[in-house]
Amino acid sequence: MRTLLNLLLIFGLALVLGLGSAWYMIEEGSALTTRYVGPWSVWREAGKPDADPYTKAYMARAGRLPITATSALYFFASSDETGKQLSSDCEYVVEGRPLNAAWWSLAAYDGTGRLIPNKAGRHSFNRTDVARRADGSFRIVLARSARPGNWLPSAQQGSLKLVLRAYGLRDADNVFDKAAAERGLPTIREVVCR
Repeated sequence: MRTLLNLLLIFGLALVLGLGSAWYMIEEGSALTTRYVGPWSVWREAGKPDADPYTKAYMARAGRLPITATSALYFFASSDETGKQLSSDCEYVVEGRPLNAAWWSLAAYDGTGRLIPNKAGRHSFNRTDVARRADGSFRIVLARSARPGNWLPSAQQGSLKLVLRAYGLRDADNVFDKAAAERGLPTIREVVCR
């Protein structure tokens, strides 16, 4: 009887560890599947026919079409430069230079991955409609209430996620080089929290 109980305990522990590690690998990725640059992450094998099973499961779970990494890359951020979780209670400034891509966009989502409903109908900025400074850089404010310039409305409550999409990235190889990517990806800085 004791042996059976030990076997059931070992089986239960193995099941919990196996399911937990699979969930984590699909939800967060690892050094084997995901590249982190500041607050941004990118699944490096997304869209490749020989992608690892965790990347395939992540793409299927997210409901994204597996566009090849040579055609498009998706960068995700759910924290600011200091590693603090993005929250609708705070106001953020996203600053950077336009990516060297045929087209790019930066969109804000709520914690469940849905576009944030707002009266302005504003969900993203892209290569063609973001207002730029004289030096070519841009500044986007993520806040609940309207701000002058490039303003993205945030949710009334809960966590936030930013998605930066780049299509036809001309220097895609440098995205996985940390120093080059840090120069090319926008920064996310908290301004104030309520």
